[in-house]
Amino acid sequence: MLEFGDDSYTRQFGGTRVGRSDVLHIAPGNPRATIVGDLTTELNVASNTFDCIILTQVLHFIYDLDAAVRTLARILKPGGVVLATVPGISPVRREDWGGSWQWAFRSASARRLFDEHFSPSLARVDTFGNVLAATAFLHGLAANDLTPDELESRDPAYELLITVRAEKAGPVP
Repeated sequence: MLEFGDDSYTRQFGGTRVGRSDVLHIAPGNPRATIVGDLTTELNVASNTFDCIILTQVLHFIYDLDAAVRTLARILKPGGVVLATVPGISPVRREDWGGSWQWAFRSASARRLFDEHFSPSLARVDTFGNVLAATAFLHGLAANDLTPDELESRDPAYELLITVRAEKAGPVP
């Protein structure tokens, strides 16, 4: 497993089924990081290393998206899976990494980005959001301020969160 920033999703959903877990961080100083590096440059990780890579809300901070996704495909084992989320509709607050925010996404841009490095038949892009959820989010409300039915309704005109599941082609080792 490889996760970015910390390993919270790996621990929460993988638990004891995960044999090895690494955490990637862009800069030194993160005590949880086992790998320090940049996805857009020659990351010092061997090809075909990870069965699963989790990157939640990371790609919009990376200017060279093509290089980053190319690296993800390189370090993923054949049969391995990248699980990613990117923001759609979102406020950009300067105090919360706003100065590093590079991109806004739609499902079409996420699909095209991953289809260029993974087989389109092995990549799935889903969206979550609707006008009420987007408006609530932009006003600073939390998910628990809405009912599950209000959150679960999906409207493709209001892509609040975009998820990607991309599998690397080839036989599982």
